[in-house]
Amino acid sequence: MTRSCVVCGGATLVPHLRTASAGGLSLAATTTAYGAAPADIVRCAACGHMQVEELPREAELAHEYAAVSDAAYLEEERGQRATAVRALGRIERHVPAGALCDLGCWAGFLLSEAESRGWSAVGVEPSRFAAGFAQDRFGLDVRVGTLDRVELPERHFDAVVMGDVIEHLPDPGGALERVARLLRPDGVVYLALPDAGSRVARVLGRRWWSVLPTHVQYFTRASLARLLTRTGFAVEWMGTAPKAFTVRYYLERLEGYSPRAAGAAVSAARVAGAADRLVWPDFRDRVAVVARSRGS
Repeated sequence: MTRSCVVCGGATLVPHLRTASAGGLSLAATTTAYGAAPADIVRCAACGHMQVEELPREAELAHEYAAVSDAAYLEEERGQRATAVRALGRIERHVPAGALCDLGCWAGFLLSEAESRGWSAVGVEPSRFAAGFAQDRFGLDVRVGTLDRVELPERHFDAVVMGDVIEHLPDPGGALERVARLLRPDGVVYLALPDAGSRVARVLGRRWWSVLPTHVQYFTRASLARLLTRTGFAVEWMGTAPKAFTVRYYLERLEGYSPRAAGAAVSAARVAGAADRLVWPDFRDRVAVVARSRGS
């Protein structure tokens, strides 16, 4: 059992949500397994951060993530590029285009957009499938592996991106400390992730669509800001982080609640000619942060 909070080190972790067993760390096809997690979720009595009761080992996760593939997600390139452009626009309000590292870059859409805007971009991606796609399709510099296993130059990057990454890490504090070493003085980190303190998360409980077998950390805005401060960052901006996908993709996610309803909704959208329309639903249950390295 986890003995302390990964954010503040607090030793009092109280039961928060009982979850369905994910049956081990099978990370494939888990995007609609709402309510399943590696273990029940506990909450720190001191800072309110939530995490799974038993955190998986880093090596075990690295092995599992290396084998992940999702061809359907590649079909949503248009929306992912639109989301990347919005993220890059936010980053560029805080630092001019320079050297950028995207941790967990998946198929490289953000890296591709960054290069078109004048950034020198490097990606890190554990999935051999996704990294290979980024390398072969776009000719991107993507290193296969995880942050703790890939060689990267220290004090080199003006910006580091962690989009939908930190909630997957057993040691998010250690990851942010490594990020701080990668950044030049006054460089920034951009994070986007589920907001477990949002109204939607609190109302839905274990049925929230971000309670998934792949998520081991459940940050609130306050616990995320606290961890960033502890690891050498100053938060400069915090807001919501909606993602652009087609109507069809979002309706297909309803399968986690009712496969029949999902199928009917997708069929109706196709008949109405709306299935391929790009949408940005903002349920205010995703948070994005830009934090500046205080340097050392």
